Amino acid sequence: MPIAMITGATSGFGRAAARRFAADGWSLILTGRRSERLEALEQELEGKVEVLTLTLDVRDAEAVARAVEALPAGFREVTCLVNNAGLALAPKPAQEVDLADWHTMIDTNVTGLVNVTHAMLPRLIATGAGASIINIGSVAGSWPYPGGHVYGATKAFVEQFGYNLRCDLKGTGVRVTDISPGMAETEFTLVRTKGDQAASDALYSGTTPLQAEDIAEQIFHVATLPEHININRLEVMPTRQTWSPFTIDRD
Repeated sequence: MPIAMITGATSGFGRAAARRFAADGWSLILTGRRSERLEALEQELEGKVEVLTLTLDVRDAEAVARAVEALPAGFREVTCLVNNAGLALAPKPAQEVDLADWHTMIDTNVTGLVNVTHAMLPRLIATGAGASIINIGSVAGSWPYPGGHVYGATKAFVEQFGYNLRCDLKGTGVRVTDISPGMAETEFTLVRTKGDQAASDALYSGTTPLQAEDIAEQIFHVATLPEHININRLEVMPTRQTWSPFTIDRD
């Protein structure tokens, strides 16, 4: 069976993607920083598919390289890498944000993505035609908004990194896709506000946001397309989310 490696599999899009791939019988390599959640997901999927869990911080390049090098025989021929690990912090004006929060977003969303991709490229190239790298971006990478500052910039990196990877991977058969979700009801806002449940509830109240399963379905769709098809970028928003007029500062 094909093998998918999913980073940030302990919640949100990553966990939903693990369940979606498992439903189709894929073997799974699941990584995350929260061991207890990885163990719970492994137990949930136990008996359905082969699962390897790795407690891993993608920001640690050496740990990532060691983990990939040590993959057991049955998990080395990876078909799809889902670079999902990421986060947003500090939804305040840039001038009010702690520099440490900016660094955490860069280290996770940019450096972590680069670490995992670099380590996995030889294995994906060895798999060849039909292999995929699916990076989870965001509409924030294309559309600025107040409080987006470094988060939006990191997701713009995700998009451009993917395009450039495609150029370098020409002829290998490895595909690269940026999936950029809009508003989705996950732990995203809880993490961003450092546990403010009221802020999370307010964001999603009275509308119909995407769910993690909606994005998982798109990830699976992209990964299982015929090998001659590459979707470069897929931007997905709720029907009830769209763009606003430009804001104007007036006297």
